Amino acid sequence: MTEPQGYKYEDLEIGMYHETEHVIEESDIQAFADVSGDHNPLHMDEEFARTTVFGERIAHGALTASYISGILGNNLPGPGAIFTHLSMRFRRPVFIGSTVIVRAEVTDKQDKGHRVTLKVSCSVEGKPVITGEASVVAPSAETQS
Repeated sequence: MTEPQGYKYEDLEIGMYHETEHVIEESDIQAFADVSGDHNPLHMDEEFARTTVFGERIAHGALTASYISGILGNNLPGPGAIFTHLSMRFRRPVFIGSTVIVRAEVTDKQDKGHRVTLKVSCSVEGKPVITGEASVVAPSAETQS
């Protein structure tokens, strides 16, 4: 497996972005429930979920949001980035079998402290399911030898 390279603060530019794609599988729902302890029947029980406004099971919102963390830690900025803030809005449910497109785009840089702000989103079939903003402290070329 190739280790992600990512970017140093000095190499980041406003408008840079990275996207990933994830298919929500039954195994993802089960693993996330086990790790998080969230066994809400909306996610775990098809019979229960049929009685809800969604009519079927949905993925945990936090599972979908966790893909944002993957981009920040692996790709943009990448290894060494410190995730400091995330504000987001859940806009639509994500169903099992959905393909989620996750995007993070650099919108601001603050030289003091190497802080970077990114617009983040997750979408399914071109419709936003999560929108928000994340902040990180990016690694600097100055501190690397």
